[in-house]
Parts: sequence; C-alpha cells; structure tokens
Amino acid sequence: MTELAELVVESSVEPWLRLGLDVTNDAARLGAVTLRFVPGARGIVAWGLAGVPPECRPLRAIDGLDTYELSEPVVAGTAHAFDVVSFDHVVVMTSSLERTCGAIEHATGAALKRVREAGPVRQGFHRMGEAVVEVVESSAVTASTASFWGVVWNVADLDGLCERLGPSVISPAKDAVQPGRRIATVRAEIGLGLPVALMTPPVSRA
Repeated sequence: MTELAELVVESSVEPWLRLGLDVTNDAARLGAVTLRFVPGARGIVAWGLAGVPPECRPLRAIDGLDTYELSEPVVAGTAHAFDVVSFDHVVVMTSSLERTCGAIEHATGAALKRVREAGPVRQGFHRMGEAVVEVVESSAVTASTASFWGVVWNVADLDGLCERLGPSVISPAKDAVQPGRRIATVRAEIGLGLPVALMTPPVSRA
C-alpha cells in the first residue's frame, strides 16, 4: 500500500523550533511522516511516497504535485513538545476534484474513498498509510494543476496545548467537522510557512 512518508517544506526552521519541534539535520518526524526543511518560503513543495505498487512505477509528478519514491519502510515517529501523536491529513488544492483524485489513484493505487459536498467546495479523500490526503476543489483555484496547501496533526491534549502556547500562537479549540473531535489553528503570524492545524485524535468506535 502506498504511504505518505515525507513532506518537503520550504520554510525557515526557526518558527518550528520555537513551537517545540525537534528538528535534526533539517528534518523532523511527526507521526509516520517526516518533514524535510529546505530554504525558501513556498510551504510544502513535494511529497515522498513509500510502498508504491510495481504497476504504478515509475512514479512521476501527480497532477503537478512534485513526487518522489522512497524505498525505506515508513516507521512510527516520536512525540514532540507539542504532543503530536499521529499525522491526520495533508490538504491539496485543485480546480478539478475528478482530475486530481483520478491522477492520485492512477499514480499510487490509493483509491478515492469518498467525496464530501461542502457548500462552495468539494472534498475527496485518499488514504496513504497513517495519513489521509484531502483534495479540495474550490472555484477560487484556477490553476490547471494541483498544489499542496496545509497539514493537520493529532495531539494528545489539545486544550492543554492551546493553554500552554497561548492565544497569540494558536486559536482557541473548537468543534471540528468530524463528530466528537476538536481543532485549533496555529496563527499565520508565527511564520511556519504553511497552514497548520491540530486536532484531538480520531474517536474510537466499538
């Protein structure tokens, strides 16, 4: 099964260090996904995938998303100062859900699990290992190819984290779209280089 293993992020490392991220050799693991920092300010610029089925090789750019393959297995990450326990999802923006989701499925074998109609936007969801790839179609997007947008991680104690970081760093936690979960957003002024949100872990169901 294809798994999301790495995200290449153009961003200064300093804001991430101030949040408490453990960065070594310009890389940090959160859940099962590694962030690799490179100079620049464009946010997420590429993703590395592991476990790509043989019939999907050679792996190339996916609807404009810079893509490369990793041969090493994906391993679980370690906890960080802001208590990330797993990677929830990465958001990809597109002008055509059918085009981008079709390209992802063709290139990786990761099927489109469902489509959600959410007013002015449509969302498609693919599972790649621990991470979900959320593809968002919006009329505000006019490019002929897709682009990376932001990420969401699951944290052990969202309310405690919001209290510790303070309202100048992160928004107050509120109910998420997913039933039984809550979400908070890191302020853009912190300078992480991309939108980042933190959520309570998925609700287990008996």
